[in-house]
Amino acid sequence: METVTISPKFQVVIPQRIREAMGLRSGEKAKVVSFRNRIEIIPMREVRNLRGYLKGIDTSFERDGDRL
Repeated sequence: METVTISPKFQVVIPQRIREAMGLRSGEKAKVVSFRNRIEIIPMREVRNLRGYLKGIDTSFERDGDRL
């Protein structure tokens, strides 16, 4: 978990390690959500940019007998 400082203008800097892992770029838009006692920052991405995002995910699982 990373720690950030809130500036007098209520700005924060996202740590470099997280920016690189998330592929964030300067000027990119994000949603800010207040959830319980947390602040979540969610990058806004176009659906077409998410193509291949789940490549290699294991989709095999056992279904219940009454399901197709």
